[in-house]
Amino acid sequence: MYFDGLVMTVQLVFISLVIGLCMAVPLAVLRLSKNRWVAWPVWLYTYFFRGTPLLVQLFLIYYGMGQFIDLNASSIGAFFKDAYYCALVAFTLNTAAYTTEIIRGAMKETPRGEIEAAKAYGMSYFQTFYRIILPSAFRRALPAYSNEVVFMLHGSAIAGVVTIMDITGVARVIYSRFYTPFEAFIFAGLLYMMLTFLIIGVFKQLEHRWLAHLRPRS
Repeated sequence: MYFDGLVMTVQLVFISLVIGLCMAVPLAVLRLSKNRWVAWPVWLYTYFFRGTPLLVQLFLIYYGMGQFIDLNASSIGAFFKDAYYCALVAFTLNTAAYTTEIIRGAMKETPRGEIEAAKAYGMSYFQTFYRIILPSAFRRALPAYSNEVVFMLHGSAIAGVVTIMDITGVARVIYSRFYTPFEAFIFAGLLYMMLTFLIIGVFKQLEHRWLAHLRPRS
């Protein structure tokens, strides 16, 4: 059961992070727009999802959508009847909001010299963005984004509240069957620690490779 819960947790977190990152890049670009009618809706989205608890967002999607959609009459209703998809939507929207602000900040801090060098080479704004600004922002955003990945992993523990059998959901079942809270939840905690250790290790390797130019030379 714990192995199945581990697979479910990794699947939920991985898919939500991938989709959230794909959403965050264009949203970060819009967030930097000087047109407030373009930037303001993105700011409102990030402000809401960063300012409210993930559990509340999950409840709004899992329980709240039935107030506006006939869950038995439409295909989209069937989508929101499934706890897995509700959790996936909530996690994706949440991580996309945080990642948008991370990438926006990294893009805003692009060294002026890099942009001037791109102009000196005759690059257009489009070329400068995709060859200079975006890759440079991704590298600088790595440390902050690694924290977001870990936070997303820990935040996914609430999936068990809506009947999903992730790591925490399995631990709750084990506890209810055998009345062994310490064994059930300590083992779940160890699984989360193992995943966190792997995530930190992967990002350390990425930072070592992509941020090598920032390390002081002996």
